[in-house]
Amino acid sequence: MEAVLVSAKEKNYGTFIHLSVLTKYFIPFGNYVLPIVLWASRKDSSKFTDYNGKQVINFQLSMLLYSVVLLVVSIPILLFSIFNTVSFNDFDKGNFIFEKLCAGNVSGIVIVALVAIGLFCFMKIAEFFLIIYGAIKTNEGEYFKYPLVINFFK
Repeated sequence: MEAVLVSAKEKNYGTFIHLSVLTKYFIPFGNYVLPIVLWASRKDSSKFTDYNGKQVINFQLSMLLYSVVLLVVSIPILLFSIFNTVSFNDFDKGNFIFEKLCAGNVSGIVIVALVAIGLFCFMKIAEFFLIIYGAIKTNEGEYFKYPLVINFFK
């Protein structure tokens, strides 16, 4: 999007809202609580802050939804495949990984689960870099929009 005339205070506050998502690495649910608190405290006083707060919250809720869907698809498939292929006696021997889980025993549905886990990992890495990129663009005064976001708050 294009840069607009906003004050340095608004730019800094918008940048801080974007970077507040990174608190999830230190505080459980910090990526939801802190941006909501920061956004709610100034959403009425600045259109720029209101826009950035909504974008951050929508992005985090979208990432949560995508993560849950990918994990709900992949984890049960993998667990079912492992327990279907490997007997409990093999767990005691400790050699179940090499004997039973070879490429010949992997079905197409397991590959789908592995792709879903790979997408989950890629999504989390992309999320980190998009947060930083969003903070940089916001600090430049641009209305940054995250990709593939579901607009829960409009």
